[in-house]
This record gives sequence, C-alpha cells and structure tokens, in this order.
Amino acid sequence: MAKKAVVSIIMGSDSDLPIMIEAKKILDEYGVSNDVKILSAHRSPDDAANFAKSARKKGLKIIIAGAGAAAHLAGVVASHTTLPVIGVPMETKELKGVDSLFSTVQMPAGIPVATVAIGKAGAKNSAILALEILGITDKRIEKKLAAHKMAMVEGVREKNRTIKF
Repeated sequence: MAKKAVVSIIMGSDSDLPIMIEAKKILDEYGVSNDVKILSAHRSPDDAANFAKSARKKGLKIIIAGAGAAAHLAGVVASHTTLPVIGVPMETKELKGVDSLFSTVQMPAGIPVATVAIGKAGAKNSAILALEILGITDKRIEKKLAAHKMAMVEGVREKNRTIKF
C-alpha cells in the first residue's frame, strides 16, 4: 500500500510535466511521499479549488504548483488553503516565463505563495524548499539536506583545487 502523500505536485497542463518531474525526483530521493496532479486555475477551476480545500484533510503538508502564461494556479490554490504553497513559474515562448514569474510572485497581502526560479531550476528548488520546511520537524530529512549542502561546498572546493589556466 502506497504511503499517503505529504507533498502534492500540481501543474496547469501536462506540458509542464517534463519540468515538474524534477521536483518529484528529488522528493522521491529523500523518501518523501508525494503525488502529481494536473489542475487548471482556468480550465478546471472547481477542481483546483476543491483540491486545495481538501488538501489538509487528506494529510498534505505542502503544495508545489507549476504553471505558465497567466500562471494563476499557485495563487488560486493558496487562496483556498492554509498550507504552504510553493509556485514554480514555467517558461513561455512569448515572454520566456517572465509573465509566469510575475503572475506567481505578485500576490495580494494575505495570500502568500513562495516563488522559486523559472523552469527546471525552480522545480528542483521547490522540492528543496519543501524538504527544508519538512526538515523543521523531521531530523532525517534535515540531516540529509545538510549532507547535500556540504557536498555542494566540497564540489566547489574541488573545482578550485583543480582549476588550471
């Protein structure tokens, strides 16, 4: 039997899946139960609202929401829940994701959405941020994150030791 998801990764379209799967990979690596759903703030607004309203009762702790263009999904979901929502702006052809970034980050007072970078880096960082939130009370996750950050430090130090001109 699958563990009940504590993080939900949602996206406005299946075209966002190749980017948002990066968040899932990281959560899976850390052993954090998660699920993936397609919900649209515009094409299925009732479904998005119902998902957000029932998320806490279903045992979710964090929602990661990726969307492009108008990118209202994270904000709509945040307006219907008290859970932390992390928004991942998707790159768009017309404006390279700047439109998604502004739509995700520029929320009215009282409806916060933690917003990360546009695209794949943002999807990865959304998972890391979710892990940091979970790591407040889960020492196993906190220790693994600390080791990950130390590995990054060592990687940079190694590059400095081997740099040649």
